[in-house]
Amino acid sequence: MADRLEALKTMVGQNPSDCRIRFMLAKDLGNAGKLEDALREYETILKADPDYVAAYYHGGQTLEQLGRTDEARAIYQSGIEACTRTGDAHTRSELEEAVAAL
Repeated sequence: MADRLEALKTMVGQNPSDCRIRFMLAKDLGNAGKLEDALREYETILKADPDYVAAYYHGGQTLEQLGRTDEARAIYQSGIEACTRTGDAHTRSELEEAVAAL
């Protein structure tokens, strides 16, 4: 796991605007228990690409794990708006379910 994290960090360093690689890094950081680091990556993704809808869901999940429910609700709501904009009905339904479960 540590080797993969280092490889992903290197890849992000080489191409910081690649949201796909940054998303993989964020997920791996979260899986490693580095929730604040993962959250920073999700926030960076959403600043660079507000239509990267998966980052809203996983960012919200990370916020929930950190006990930051109000912030999770807000990011889910922003994600629902992004899904409406992009026509992503599947992720929208996941985000709506996440809000309902809070």
